[in-house]
Formats: sequence, structure tokens, C-alpha cells
Amino acid sequence: MKGGTVQINWHDAHPVLTLDFHPKSRVLATGGSDHDIKIWSIASEESEKKLPTASYQNSLSYHTSAVNALRFSPSGEYLASGADGGELVLWKLHSTDDGHTWKVLKSLLFHRKDVLDLQWSADAAYLISGSVDNSCIIWDVNKGSVHQILDAHLHYVQGVAWDPLDQYVASLSSDRTLRVYANKPQAKSKGFEKINFMCQYTLTKFEPQNIDDSKHLPPKTHLFHDETLPSFFRRLAWSPDGSFLVVPAGIYKCSSASEAFNTAYILSRRDLSRPAVQLPGANKPIVAVRFCPVLFNLRGSKSDGFFKLPYRVIFSVATLNSLYIYDTESSLPIAVFGGLHYAAITDITWSSDAKHLALSSRDGYCTIIEFENDELGQTYTISDEKKSVEGNANMSSLKPEMVDNMEVDKEDIGRKVDKETDSKAGEGTQPSSTSTKNSAPNKPTKKRITPIAIN
Repeated sequence: MKGGTVQINWHDAHPVLTLDFHPKSRVLATGGSDHDIKIWSIASEESEKKLPTASYQNSLSYHTSAVNALRFSPSGEYLASGADGGELVLWKLHSTDDGHTWKVLKSLLFHRKDVLDLQWSADAAYLISGSVDNSCIIWDVNKGSVHQILDAHLHYVQGVAWDPLDQYVASLSSDRTLRVYANKPQAKSKGFEKINFMCQYTLTKFEPQNIDDSKHLPPKTHLFHDETLPSFFRRLAWSPDGSFLVVPAGIYKCSSASEAFNTAYILSRRDLSRPAVQLPGANKPIVAVRFCPVLFNLRGSKSDGFFKLPYRVIFSVATLNSLYIYDTESSLPIAVFGGLHYAAITDITWSSDAKHLALSSRDGYCTIIEFENDELGQTYTISDEKKSVEGNANMSSLKPEMVDNMEVDKEDIGRKVDKETDSKAGEGTQPSSTSTKNSAPNKPTKKRITPIAIN
């Protein structure tokens, strides 16, 4: 594993607010407050000491304000970009004599204020966006029109996520609530069902489930940060198999007298009404979650993780100033990075082959982390109708019963939580990255972070 901040002129020294890898290549798209979208090609260096390189390809200039969210469609044919002022644009990839180029396909107009996050449906027929106008919109991509408006939030919607199995969408707002909407299709005369999402769960406060909990915790404790969180983003994410949802911007109190610490909550698909596990963060709030699109074989050792899956799912969690990488087979993070940037981290993305992990920051730079071959493990192969699908598989082919195999390991309930103190970058020089892999941290100020199950 190697990586660090790539010292190039990403967006003319303007904050980089979002980024996303193309699902079929190592092409990286970045969006910034300079109103531009830039396309880069990421390549590995032969030297073990050198960082991956980012080569500029071209710019997509159309927006008239800061670009806050970029997401490629699952097929890679389309790119959606959301910006300040309610701008939401769909781009389409076209073949040319010189290669490929992106052209504006449609402008989706309805949001009255800044678009902060967006996500595609698994078949790219729909798109969900979250905005400062307190609403989420489900868009019909083919028609280029509003399909449904979800307006139950009372403050900015800063994160949205679409279930890869198309049964749920979720939204996270600075009104301190997570809303999970279930698809209740409406019958239509033309012989097909029309998707229709209705709010099924609203999570805002933690309520003790047994007598022991109620003795130590306040009657109700807020699960999430309020609007004073120093970030416009709360990017939540579903696992690629749809088995669980990871939600950032969490806060948790061990007792009524203790300080609240930062966390991300994990919700099992079996019960989306309450968190099943919490991932303690550092001294800064967690602002983004992103899953590796590749599933991996189990390591073979006895798992001390919380989820009993037939494979390993790897995901990254970003605080304002640090990055943690987890997998579902272990309870400790498999890597920790700190001191990467001067300003807040804004987004995370994985390459389709799990070779690279990139993150963006308001300091105007991006960090790229490169993994060695098989460093994360062997790719898990899914057998479906005598066909094996490797790596970035179409997760809709997963059997529902496989997804339902996930369960919370109750043996780990009550485990103590250690808080990690991030290393602070020095002033006047570019901060150097520090990483930790399955071993005691190098600095004595670092402490291990252990997830706990919430009973």
C-alpha cells in the first residue's frame, strides 16, 4: 500500500468538492468550486516509492457555480453532476475519432437551491438528489423529469443513497434525521409497476432497548450532529450487496455524564429501524462513506467481525481530516490515514478494480492510495445460473437469501470503545500521510478504534 497527496493543479487551487472513478476504467472525474469538472487518467508508477500519477485529459465546462457531487452511472455511459443554485446536469459519453468525449445530455431543473449529493439506481433508469432546499428528488432519467419529491426533511439534505437491490432509498439531513424510504410500487395500466417511495423509518434519537441501557443513558439521545457540523456533506452509502447501510455524522454517548464522540452507524438490512453497530470516529466528525465495489474471499482465519457474510466487504470512512478502511471480517480498521490535508475532506471513491482509493479536500488537492496486487485479498466469485461474475459484479444478481445471511454478532456487545486522536498537520508545510495496517500505531497518541454492537 502506498499513497499520498498528489501535488498537481487539480482545480486552480480552488477546493475540490467531489470525485468519482469511472466504473469500467481508471478514469477519475473531479468537481470543484471553480465551476469545472475535470477528467483525469490515473496510472501506477513502476517504482515502489513513487505515488500514482494523475494525467489531465479534459474539462467539462457547463456549470455556472461550484460542483458539489459527481457520480458515474453503473454502466459508465452517463455522468451526473450537481452544483450550487440547483443545477443538475446529465452528461453522455460519445465516441470520437480521437477517443471519447463527454457531452451534455440533459439539464434536470427543479431544485431551488444547491444540490449536495446524488446517486444512481442500479439500472440507471432513475437518479436521486439531495438539496439545500430540504428535499430529495427522484428523477426519471429517460424522460428528464421529476418522478417523485421527498420533502419530509426540515433542513438541508446532505447525503442520499440508493439501495443496489432497488427496494430502498435513504437520505441524511442536518435536521439530525436519517430517513429510509421503501419502494411501494403503484400498478399502472400499461402493464408495468411505477416506483413509489414512502418513508418507512425515521431515525433521529437513540432509545434504550433494555433496562440496563436506560440506567446509563439519557432517555433519548440524538444520533446525529446538528446543522453546526462544519461540512456541507454527509455522504452515506449502501454496501454493494445491499446487506447494510453505513451512515456518517453520528454522535454517541456511553452514559448521560460522558462526552459525545463521533461515530458512523451501521444499519442491517434485516432491521433498518435502528443502528446495529457503531464505528467510533476520531476527534472530528465523519462526513463520507464509500464502499469498495469488489467483494473479497474470507481470509480463512476465525472472524471477529460483526457480520456473518460468506465474503468480505471493504469500505472507507472519512472524517474531516482522516481516513479509515474497514472490512466486515474484522472489528478493527485495516488501515488508518491521518494528516493528509490542511482542510476538510469532501468525498471518497474507489476504482472498479479496487486498485486505487481517492479522496478530495477543500485545500484544493486530492489523495490517491494504491494497493498492491491481492493486498486486500482474493476476489470473491459469485455463481449465478452457472456463470461466475468477478470483481465489480452486478449486485442485482445476488440472491435475497444471501443478503439475509448477514447478522450482528451478539458476542461483541458491550465491548469498550477507544477513541483515536488524529495527528495534526504542522503549519507551513504540506502534511505528510501516516497509515496503520493491522498493527499497533506508530505514535503513542494513537489508540485503536473498536466498533461495538448496539443492543
